[in-house]
Amino acid sequence: MLLPLLNQVVGVTEAVPLLTIVQIIGNGARAVMNWQQIRWRPILLFLAAAIPLSMLGALSFASLPTSLVTRLVGGAILLLVVLKATGMIAFKPSRRVLVVGGGITGLLSGLVGSAGPLGAAVFLSLGLPPLAYVASDATAAIAMHGAKTIVYGATIDLGPAFWPLAIAMGLAMIAGTWAGRSLIKRLPVDRFRQFVMVLLALIAVQMIVMG
Repeated sequence: MLLPLLNQVVGVTEAVPLLTIVQIIGNGARAVMNWQQIRWRPILLFLAAAIPLSMLGALSFASLPTSLVTRLVGGAILLLVVLKATGMIAFKPSRRVLVVGGGITGLLSGLVGSAGPLGAAVFLSLGLPPLAYVASDATAAIAMHGAKTIVYGATIDLGPAFWPLAIAMGLAMIAGTWAGRSLIKRLPVDRFRQFVMVLLALIAVQMIVMG
């Protein structure tokens, strides 16, 4: 949801790396605050394909229209949410779902800066408790975005205002994470999953409309 705004502020060339750094900081806060809840096995399966394909996407992101890829990601997320909500599809936790989902998420994340909602949908299929879901999804995202940052740093000349802005936005995300954690702890598991699905649908619509 931040990408369209960042495009206007710093331009698309710096918007994607900036969003990546901000997400590392924000997800780092989520992982640290819920460290004991992390589920390492599904994370490693997810990252097996997510890391190499996110680096490939990061190398290629400038060659594809960002708005088109963003709309495609939004459409895929919305379709998955609708199919799952209507019972037409049921993701069963499996190695295949995690590896394939990680690969697709990583590639698209490298191309457009973030495919977090798609990764969130993959981890939601595991049926984890709310804090374990948040911590595991965040930990996987840190590794994936870290790999992309290496590529962006080697291929893009970032301006002098890049790091101060990234740090300021990251601190804001940490504050939001702290506030949201207390809310998540009070939500029943079923209500939390419904909330996440509604949020994913709204984000998907925003991606489709705004690109």
